[in-house]
Amino acid sequence: MAGDENQKVPKIKKRRLLGVIFSLVSLLILTYISLTLITGREVVFSRIIGLFSQKAPIPLADSFDFDVGRNRVFADMGSFVAATGTLGIQVLDRGGNETLRDSLRMTNPVIASAGGHAIAFDVGGSSVRTFTESALSASLEAGGAVVSAAINANGWFSVCTQEGVAYRSIVTVYSDSGQSAYRVSLATGYALYAALSPDNSKLAVLIVTDGGSRIRLYDLSSEDPDYELDLAGRLVLDIRFLSGGGILAITMDSLMIVDTEGSENDFFGFDGRRLGGYTFGDNLVALHLLDFSVGHRGRLITLDSSGRLLGGITTDKAILSTSYSDGYLAVLYSDGPVFYDAEMNQYPPDPDHVAVAGATQIASLGGGAFLVASDHFANVYRVSTDSNED
Repeated sequence: MAGDENQKVPKIKKRRLLGVIFSLVSLLILTYISLTLITGREVVFSRIIGLFSQKAPIPLADSFDFDVGRNRVFADMGSFVAATGTLGIQVLDRGGNETLRDSLRMTNPVIASAGGHAIAFDVGGSSVRTFTESALSASLEAGGAVVSAAINANGWFSVCTQEGVAYRSIVTVYSDSGQSAYRVSLATGYALYAALSPDNSKLAVLIVTDGGSRIRLYDLSSEDPDYELDLAGRLVLDIRFLSGGGILAITMDSLMIVDTEGSENDFFGFDGRRLGGYTFGDNLVALHLLDFSVGHRGRLITLDSSGRLLGGITTDKAILSTSYSDGYLAVLYSDGPVFYDAEMNQYPPDPDHVAVAGATQIASLGGGAFLVASDHFANVYRVSTDSNED
């Protein structure tokens, strides 16, 4: 009898342990579902399953089959690649498997991403969609023609529109679930772009007027702006928030930092060259500066957000597209793609020439891979970033 009792004790302890594990798992699932419903998001059961399954990384496909119509544009979403076109949006994983699709008609589709969130919108139309790799976060029709839209890494987003009989500029901030959180109506000027700070607390609005550009900063807890920087006679093309709270602005003749008090500092001038194009990355800007001469001769340079020159090369080739991700810059020249690191060292140092006839876009996917695409194909190329390899 004593032997039987001794055998029962481990069985009872095992059942108790299994019960505790089951309770913890149930609590985890219920917490996820509750938080998801509270925030208005869709419950994605594949994520729950993924918590308890160890999957090997999906190898990168050699090409992606995007079926989103014409005028396709692409965005890197980490382990996923998103595209939008005249027929909708689509997300594929690294193996080329579809994880999300949404159909909508657009004339001038644009896409942007931050972290695991992306936004697609129709310039001149009204459609706006935000999404993760596997679910729509928000779907809305704006009250007027969409000029631009932006999203941050938390999934909050801003939309600039022209509304009403007088086509007044409106900037609306939305939460990650698509709820209106803040609204700015401009009495004068044209809201070209609006950026949200990483913590969802600040809104920077780029305004174009007959006399030049203005940058206006709002705190989302107050109606009045924190400051307005008037740049008379100068055209600002784009703005981004810096990690320290300042704003990086690109003009036709320089890079500029606007501090938290609204004072500007032109920290890198273009030295008489004209701006051919630019690409923002994490704490990096790549600039294509063209000489004022016949042809495409110019410089391709990279700088960090403090204005320090990281690297540069001289080129006389036409540049069709650039993209930066995960420490590497992908450049699509007229005769094919080339890959660089942040210091503009080419990888591999002596590459085999890759000719991609008809390509119009390039998207750096990080990890030594980039997507070269047109309206008819989307091919992936890998390069070695090990200079010791043959």
